[in-house]
Amino acid sequence: MSDYALELLSISCTFHSKDDPGQRYTAVADTTLRVRAGEFVSVVGPTGCGKSTLLNVGAGLLEPSSGTIKVFGQTLAGVNARAGYMFQTEALMPWRSAIDNVMVGLQYRGVPDADAREQAEAWLSRVGLSGFGDRYPHQLSGGMRKRVALAQTLVLDPDIILMDEPFSALDIQTRQLMENEVLELWSAKKKAVLFITHDLDEAIAMSDRVVVLSAGPATHPIGEFAIDLARPRDVAEVRTQPRFVELHTQIWEVLRDEVLKGYAQQLRKAA
Repeated sequence: MSDYALELLSISCTFHSKDDPGQRYTAVADTTLRVRAGEFVSVVGPTGCGKSTLLNVGAGLLEPSSGTIKVFGQTLAGVNARAGYMFQTEALMPWRSAIDNVMVGLQYRGVPDADAREQAEAWLSRVGLSGFGDRYPHQLSGGMRKRVALAQTLVLDPDIILMDEPFSALDIQTRQLMENEVLELWSAKKKAVLFITHDLDEAIAMSDRVVVLSAGPATHPIGEFAIDLARPRDVAEVRTQPRFVELHTQIWEVLRDEVLKGYAQQLRKAA
């Protein structure tokens, strides 16, 4: 069995331009990214550099223009059934209660309603929402909705967890609580995690390894850093450690110029 849960091998993604269908735009170029079983890997890079594109490729939601995706050593064709995906924007169904949202994936898999409800209740309890199962999304705070979305993803017991800036819209206190909850749940089962974030502090605090992407177009990895901070970690406390500061400085030296390039590109588009 492969040591890697997910392998994106020589991936390139080229699209037709929205403004001019005759023009082609290469979002990702010849990118290789691997995540070991049980490893927590974060990907950082400038806005619009193609981070989410890579995540969609890993989920099997986007077919690359070239390259190969492997899941536990097997070439992926179609949707990655061994992955759970937590989106940046909420994917909760507003007409379903919290527990019904958590149950829905199990129901699609044919799990009997009674069993699905029991598992959903257990996961709502794990994410601190015991007693809130009958609430609808509009009756929950942003942080509580994120907890429901987390339970919705993890109740399916995926071998690979894909997370696309899941906490970016939360206030800093709620965000840190959610980050610690994710680390606690991850440490219990050690699933493979591919985590996309703009926040370098978040990436370092949570990860075993941080991969830096270049500014687009044709983004590709330009740096990779092992995060040798002891676990378990508290994401607020770990930021005060000298090694954290040292890692932040090293990664930012690589990332800074790419962020400036990305910012300049955004300004040109807006002009």
